[in-house]
Amino acid sequence: MRGKKQIAAVVLAVILAVAAGIPHSMVYAEPDSTGNAQAADAAADDTQKEEKKEEDMTPEELEKKAEEDAYKMEIQSNSWKNWPQGPGTYGEAAIVMDAGTGSILYAKNIDGHEYPASITKVLTSLIALKYGSLSDQVTFSNDCISFMQPGDSSAGLKEGNVISLEQALYATLLASANEAAYAVAENVGKNAGHDYNWFIQQMNEECKSLGGENSNFVNANGLHDDNHYTCARDMALIGREIWRYPEFLKICQEQSYTIPASDTTEEHVFPQHHKMLIKENKNYYQYAVAGKTGYTSNALSTLITMADNGNMKLVCVVLRTHGANIYPDTKNLFEYVFNNFQKIPVADEKKPTEVKEFITASDESEDAGSAQTGGNEYQPLEDGYVILPKDVSYKDTDYEITDVDEKTGKGTIQYTYDGHPVGSATAKFTEEYLQKISTGKERVDNKKENVDNSGTTKNSGGKLSAKSIWTNFVQKAKAAWAFGQKKYAGKSASEQYMIAGECVALVILIVSLIVVLIRRRR
Repeated sequence: MRGKKQIAAVVLAVILAVAAGIPHSMVYAEPDSTGNAQAADAAADDTQKEEKKEEDMTPEELEKKAEEDAYKMEIQSNSWKNWPQGPGTYGEAAIVMDAGTGSILYAKNIDGHEYPASITKVLTSLIALKYGSLSDQVTFSNDCISFMQPGDSSAGLKEGNVISLEQALYATLLASANEAAYAVAENVGKNAGHDYNWFIQQMNEECKSLGGENSNFVNANGLHDDNHYTCARDMALIGREIWRYPEFLKICQEQSYTIPASDTTEEHVFPQHHKMLIKENKNYYQYAVAGKTGYTSNALSTLITMADNGNMKLVCVVLRTHGANIYPDTKNLFEYVFNNFQKIPVADEKKPTEVKEFITASDESEDAGSAQTGGNEYQPLEDGYVILPKDVSYKDTDYEITDVDEKTGKGTIQYTYDGHPVGSATAKFTEEYLQKISTGKERVDNKKENVDNSGTTKNSGGKLSAKSIWTNFVQKAKAAWAFGQKKYAGKSASEQYMIAGECVALVILIVSLIVVLIRRRR
């Protein structure tokens, strides 16, 4: 009897909890009651009036509303536990990623599909540096020019012009020349024994190999195509990878570049366009070291920027930005990270028992030299550290050992804080640990037992603690509720009433099934 009362109490509590979470207009809109029915109809009329009012707005008013709506969009990282609250942006998608480890420090709609516009040319340059040589010859065919429309970004290069790949990359990145980006793709493809389409294929394959899952590229310059899209996370991964090429940084830091006149080409001069890299511009940012601008009427303003304050190397991407806010948005995001996070080298902390020694990027380059791809210098980025909020300590992290090579004894340690990736390190592991792996006594993905000063174990035997399970449940519940609020916020009162009824009915059905299962189990 007591068990049945407990079940009944649980059912009642769940129903009341759901009812408490439903907006009042949903709970109290009662069409059968005259007063409430009138209120529901009035609310519906107000919604229609608001829609009509928006239709009557001037272009300036509509743009202002779009700016405000973008600024109010949910910031994913602000819901992370014990994470510093980040600023709003007028871009509909934004990310800040640590270049060395790939850790995400700020996230807003980072996986939503957006049009990249000319920041596509960063990926174009990456493929060119990977497969081409800077001294390679680039010839402009009719195909490089014929697609151009009035108003398209151009350096004025013409059919028959012949320049080096290095010069073509300056035109691509500094002048944002669409014809130059096409020529780069066409010539690098031909030199590799293929064609322009092969180059585009490499762009997509490279993005996927870096971990990108939400992009599709159909051209080398970013001119609008409905099937040409990316997301903030994928572009940050691309930016992180191209940082390894010193030539990219060199090109992006030029204030002006000149292609001298030759037998095939007239002189071309083009200035820097990324305002955070122009010292005389009000948007100049002292820590910015590279980047690329973008704009189309479909994509709105897009921007990718790399910054280095001497301690942290960051990649920031802002997409679909309304108004003239993209540079202030980017600066605010960099300052947010620089002011609220700390970089902690793991070698300075207590080593995990499985680790013999940590390996730095400089150690790796001494062993094998800088990697060479396409004849261009390629340098590893630093790892071996974690990025944490300033009020969080290293002992609050967990780790996971992955990608262990039993022959070399090397592998990777991935660090997390409350389930969120915050850093990584390359390490050589002890003979004892390697022997356990080879004999199957210990799985490679076991997580550490990180014992704090009180002697409590954060993660025992790779099993999730009750606290971790509860935290994960709460995060998912919040995300689901936020999605519901966003999806149904614009519904009329009568529609909300119907949705409320459906929600309550669904909850009752689920709880009833749970009760039946409990009874059968007993």
